[in-house]
Amino acid sequence: MCRKEGHGDQETERLLDETHTDRYANRHTPIQIPKDFLQPPILTKMPESYTAFSLDDIILPCEATGTPKPSFRWVKDGQKLNWMEHKGSGNFTANGDKPLSDYQGHYRCYADNTLGTAMTHTRRRPSLSRRVFVKQQRKETVFVLHCNPPKSSTIPHIHWMDKKLLHIGQSERVTTGLDGNLYFANVLKNDSRDDYTCHAQYIAARTILPKEHISLTVTPSNDVARGRKPHLMQPQGFHSSYLALRGHSLVLECIPKGLPTPSVMWKRMDGNLLETGAKIENHGRWLQFDSITQEADGEYECLASNTHGSVTHTYTVTVEAEPYWVKEPLSLLYSPGETVRIDCQAEGIPTPTITWSMNGEPVTEVDIDPRRRVSGGVLILTDLVFSDTAVYQCEATNKHGNILNNTYIYVIELPAQILSSDGVVYKATEGGVARLHCEAFGSPRPQVTWESEDLQDLLLSDSRVSQLTNGTLELFNSSREDSGVYTCSITHSNISITAHLEVLNRTVMLIGPQAVRVRRGRNSWLDCHFTFDPQLNRPQILWRKDGHKIIESPPGDKYTVFENGTLRVTDVQSADGGLYSCEVITDLDSVMASGSITVVARPSPPVSLSLSEQQDRSLTLSWKPGHTHNSPTTEFVVEMREEQHSEGEGKWEEAKSVTGDVNHLELSLLPYSTYRFRVSGVNDQGRSNPSEPSETYSTPPAVPDVNPGKVRSESTVPGTLVIMWEELDQRLHNGPRFQYKVSWRQAQGREQHWSHTHVPAPPFLVNGTGAFSTYQMKVQAVNSLGEGPHPVPSIGHSGEDYPLASPSNISVSVANSSSSVRWQPVDTHTVQGHLLGYKIYLKRLGSQGGAMEHREESEMEGGVERGMEREEEGLVVVVQGSKTEETVTGLKLYSLYELSITTFNSKGEGPHSPTHRFSTPEGVPGPPASLGFESPSETELTLHWRPPIQPNGRLVGYVLQYQQISDSGDSPLQLEVIYDPTVTHFLLEGLDPHSRYVFYLRGRTTAGQGPPITRECATLLDGVPPSNISIVVGETSVNLSWVPGDRYRNHSFHIKYLSKTEPHGVEGDFATQGWFIGMISAVVLLMLLLLVLCFIKRSKGGKYAVKDKEENQMDSEARPMKDETFGEYRSLESDGDEKRSVSQPSLCVESKLGSDDSLAEYGDSVDIQFNEDGSFIGQYSGRGPAPTGNESSGPASPVNQDPPPPPIGPSFSGILDRPS
Repeated sequence: MCRKEGHGDQETERLLDETHTDRYANRHTPIQIPKDFLQPPILTKMPESYTAFSLDDIILPCEATGTPKPSFRWVKDGQKLNWMEHKGSGNFTANGDKPLSDYQGHYRCYADNTLGTAMTHTRRRPSLSRRVFVKQQRKETVFVLHCNPPKSSTIPHIHWMDKKLLHIGQSERVTTGLDGNLYFANVLKNDSRDDYTCHAQYIAARTILPKEHISLTVTPSNDVARGRKPHLMQPQGFHSSYLALRGHSLVLECIPKGLPTPSVMWKRMDGNLLETGAKIENHGRWLQFDSITQEADGEYECLASNTHGSVTHTYTVTVEAEPYWVKEPLSLLYSPGETVRIDCQAEGIPTPTITWSMNGEPVTEVDIDPRRRVSGGVLILTDLVFSDTAVYQCEATNKHGNILNNTYIYVIELPAQILSSDGVVYKATEGGVARLHCEAFGSPRPQVTWESEDLQDLLLSDSRVSQLTNGTLELFNSSREDSGVYTCSITHSNISITAHLEVLNRTVMLIGPQAVRVRRGRNSWLDCHFTFDPQLNRPQILWRKDGHKIIESPPGDKYTVFENGTLRVTDVQSADGGLYSCEVITDLDSVMASGSITVVARPSPPVSLSLSEQQDRSLTLSWKPGHTHNSPTTEFVVEMREEQHSEGEGKWEEAKSVTGDVNHLELSLLPYSTYRFRVSGVNDQGRSNPSEPSETYSTPPAVPDVNPGKVRSESTVPGTLVIMWEELDQRLHNGPRFQYKVSWRQAQGREQHWSHTHVPAPPFLVNGTGAFSTYQMKVQAVNSLGEGPHPVPSIGHSGEDYPLASPSNISVSVANSSSSVRWQPVDTHTVQGHLLGYKIYLKRLGSQGGAMEHREESEMEGGVERGMEREEEGLVVVVQGSKTEETVTGLKLYSLYELSITTFNSKGEGPHSPTHRFSTPEGVPGPPASLGFESPSETELTLHWRPPIQPNGRLVGYVLQYQQISDSGDSPLQLEVIYDPTVTHFLLEGLDPHSRYVFYLRGRTTAGQGPPITRECATLLDGVPPSNISIVVGETSVNLSWVPGDRYRNHSFHIKYLSKTEPHGVEGDFATQGWFIGMISAVVLLMLLLLVLCFIKRSKGGKYAVKDKEENQMDSEARPMKDETFGEYRSLESDGDEKRSVSQPSLCVESKLGSDDSLAEYGDSVDIQFNEDGSFIGQYSGRGPAPTGNESSGPASPVNQDPPPPPIGPSFSGILDRPS
């Protein structure tokens, strides 16, 4: 017989795969044959029980496979039907010549061929005889509208609609019951209408039957204000019992009436309601079990409650079961002589009975065969022969129904062969299961053995290796070492095949999804990172949510799976929460990891706010918590709004907070107010939106509970008493016609009578009280119902007046620049108000030395001495309170002062005390005002200074110290003492021209030496020609620039130039220019005018140090110059090249040893321009230092003077040569 690739039909393969493990343990194992051989009939389609509404609805399917092809027959109620098979199909349909009712009954289909007979379950086919509403004369109750749909074996779906075919709105108040009636927990005015219509929908019949319209009229009633406690409309009584079948649905109903609308709560009396799988539906009125299980068997309770009471109803649920298979028998093939055992195990409540049939005939009616034994759900056949081939039926039955299973036993004898292909390459992953197939065929079943080139005899001894009854070799926990060639052979024959096994790296999940908490509205990412063997194709990544496959959406939508496997969930909402799993599927293995998304958000607002226990000044607010969104509510915030005394609707104010496990709060209220309330929930994600406001609640009026606070006097005018207080909030008025009762009387007088009046608002003014008189005051709240509590009097005063007296016995103790002032206080009666303190008025009259006063105040401007006595400003020291001593600091030394003291209150100051004079002692002077230098020669320096701005006494002279600056720092410090305080300059000779010096100059008084002014300086050297000359050429001019050397005395420069076009040279000099002579003349006249002014000023009131300067002016004349090498030149030169001024500036800078003054820098550049005729466009401006940093005036010096005018007699020692 040829080897075939087929393995039988799909049903046979499925049954074989399901029994591999079970049959491996049997001693006598069945065999499997290809589908082209003879096959017993196997039912593939069977009928079910249902309701038919017309002949067209009657279609009973019955189809089967088998070889040879089966034939069909039908039996109804035990009688064979005259039915003709159509095109090989066993489907039963109705004929048009019989009425529908003739087809009602129990049907069974049989499928026959030469190897046996298979049959179906017995099914009932009921029919609907009437599908119209029966008109009934019923008086509708106020809370129930009846539907009464037609009787049918199928339950219709009920829809209550209006005449426009719009659904009537359903809620906790309006509900449709299981019986189809419309129930009202309470009725409202807007429930009135005349078109309530019940529609019964029969889905199987595709029919909707409407009922006639029902009219409902609601009339007003006083019961609305009182309310009603709950009563149950469905079910009736206090207890109900229900019998449910396993896997079927069950609905427990609880529909109450009452006002306000009752709420319904379900619970299980003998267990946890959540473990039953029940759902609360229909606005809480139904407890629904979609597929009830045995765990739902027990006791349940419904509690309906409102603010007026509650009612309960209990339910007993008993769960039984139709028969269901625990172990079904399998259709298999056997060889002659084998023994077969068929197990048929079924369960149910009550326990089903099991019966056996053979080819559709009960076993009890078949000929007795000693080889066949039946015991309950077990049938055993021993020593099989070919005639034992048949189809056996196992049927389990109890009072709720029956189930039937067809099982065939096929006895056959065939030669052995291997059906699996040779040389197949099998692949597995490490740790997985490798299955190498070797399906053998034959009857009796051939024995198969496996061998391996590597393992040899150890193959089947390995605990990881097992061989199935169909010849398949299973290798568990595979490793790379298991790769190789395996051989399968049939014992006692030379038939064999080989199989190749390759073990690859297993797929590993590196990072799987985690349990994450995500705030609603944000994005979430779940990881799915893995590795796999590169020999495998790219794995498939399958994401599931709660077991359902996730379909990836376009980028940016809800779900996005990235290349690395990561899943992004966009805009997470509550529905996105759940269990997520990532499965990586390769050709050989798969790996899965699970995580979760918990969506958290702020709580939903609380609902169902209600007011109870309403008193004059309190009530109880209750509410139902909103959805927590997976984050428990930790707190409820209650807010209230007062609307009677507020502008507009008023402002919400937080009243109180309670913990999250509390859903009510007692609130204290104010009289004569109207309130609304709202509640917000808080969790770790934030605070919810407020609930809808409650209904309003108004409290009755009452007398005031409190009086105004902070009663005081705010009097400012003498002779008047101004009584002031804080107004009460309108919410504290407690009633209409609110006023303030103001009372007053003198505190120290004999009069005990209180004066009083009523005013609507503060302030209140009392006249004729005198200056700063003491009064008792009180203010009481009053409304139309009476006065508030008795107030406590406050003390106040009438308006203050100016103090009448000043302090006396003033004494002053002086210590350096501070003084201690003491005085005797004034009498309190003269203050005429609250004593706020004293004011000390100080005035400096001047220095104790007359002549030095002017020297101290003198200022120098433009090198001319000008004296100006500075007027001192007064100083006021404020002493708070009743102190009689104060220390005044910051006084100037060697000065004369006078002081006076006044008393002050809130009105103002009293008169000044008699003046008191005192003087401060002499002290050391401050540093000299400035220090400047001039260098007459390379070894001489002349120092110029100004006296200290603060002499602090009479100057007796100066101390000059100077020191040569060296790297070693060990040069001696030279000292010069100047005893004449009027001297302001000093000449030092014999200085080293190559060194720099640091100078310290101090002033002296009889109290000692003051701090020094410090400068660094060096002498100036004789001039040298400039370097670094730059030229800028214009169309008609040339600009020459250079930088003179530091420390050089360059008085003027001599420039030569050569014209390319003019053959004759021209010489010129500054001194011969008319503009230059005019400018110098103007400067001389200005200097003379300043000298005259200084002389006049000096003669009026003081001595001034004046510095005389001598300027040598040299007239220059042009001299021709002949240069035989370069031809003719025009030259400008000075006749006084060798002449110098008697005094020249020195190169000085500020010392780093402590001076605050800065010196001007030398080294300014020089720019000179010429016209075509050789005249100057610009001129050298000389080098002038910048003014020092802290000096304001004084004589001209190298460190503080403005740049000097151009020299009167220029002498140019630098020569510019330019080739012709």
